[in-house]
Amino acid sequence: MKDLLYLKDEQIKDCIQLLLYAYRETFSDPKEILKKNSLGAAHYRTLHLIERNQGVSVNELLLKLKITKQSLNRVLRDLKKSKIIKQIRDQNDSRKKLLYLDRFGEKFYKEVFESQKKRIFNALKNSDSDSVLQFKEVLKKIINGRK
Repeated sequence: MKDLLYLKDEQIKDCIQLLLYAYRETFSDPKEILKKNSLGAAHYRTLHLIERNQGVSVNELLLKLKITKQSLNRVLRDLKKSKIIKQIRDQNDSRKKLLYLDRFGEKFYKEVFESQKKRIFNALKNSDSDSVLQFKEVLKKIINGRK
């Protein structure tokens, strides 16, 4: 732990490299499944967030993804065309469009998730519980700020 008190640029670069490799490997697992359906990484990120936030509005999704409306519209169009998601008008505010996985989308997401699950499950299973909790906390801190 004492090593962490004096984080040097090389240690931070190593951490960034590990994050890059972890991302690359985790998201390479479902690549063939996505490709078979003419979908890519942007489609998967959107699909994942819709699955985790059923009924999310388009505007909320834009904020979560931090992308342009134009980019999101292209991805949503592809996912709707593939019958992976459905868009339903909010009953309280007809201007809002809420996004859900369609029946095929649930099956498709499960297939993609299963392709990634083994790698993540094994890494977590082969780590002690304190390491898993601390890892999650560090990731949240990376996500939530630059301080």
